[in-house]
Amino acid sequence: MKNVIVAFCLICFYSAINPIYAQNSPIYDRAEDQLTHTDTIPDFRSKTNKLKLTGVVYQSDGVTPAKDVIIYIEQPNENGDFDLRKTGDERYVFHRSWVKTDSDGKYTFYTFIPGGDRRYNQMQQIFPIIKESTKEEQQLESLLFDNDPLLTKRCRKQLAKKGDVGRILTTKKEDGILVARKDIVLSSDTEPTK
Repeated sequence: MKNVIVAFCLICFYSAINPIYAQNSPIYDRAEDQLTHTDTIPDFRSKTNKLKLTGVVYQSDGVTPAKDVIIYIEQPNENGDFDLRKTGDERYVFHRSWVKTDSDGKYTFYTFIPGGDRRYNQMQQIFPIIKESTKEEQQLESLLFDNDPLLTKRCRKQLAKKGDVGRILTTKKEDGILVARKDIVLSSDTEPTK
């Protein structure tokens, strides 16, 4: 019964978020020529657990850097709630950001550790979308945090069975800020690898 309740909550959660994607993918909300390889999420300076999320996007060979790949992220606030805003008829998540990889495939987001929605046993998550120039955008698996109390041994075993352990970000403190690295290898088809 508990699994049914959890599944129902997850379906409700994604149903609430997915209409945002159904209308227009947020990856197109900024002009591509305005994107750089570094961006800062709104409210970054006022947050307690500041995070520098950085990495390299590689071509499918896992060696060649992928230039000009757009990465979009959105996340809940520190309480685990999505701060939804409205411009005209369009709704959007306030805590969001875009980057475009540089010639070395590098990218950096300055953000914060999101809260987990404890009412629904939601883990701390960042939701990324990736867009290569010649392909449709792809929603990647959400990024999780190693020190999240809801990321139990059981969850870790399930992620390991699926080969999803690369979703788990480990943070370390550098110069007063938490830093996490997430490299991405693009697949040769339309699905990026984890």
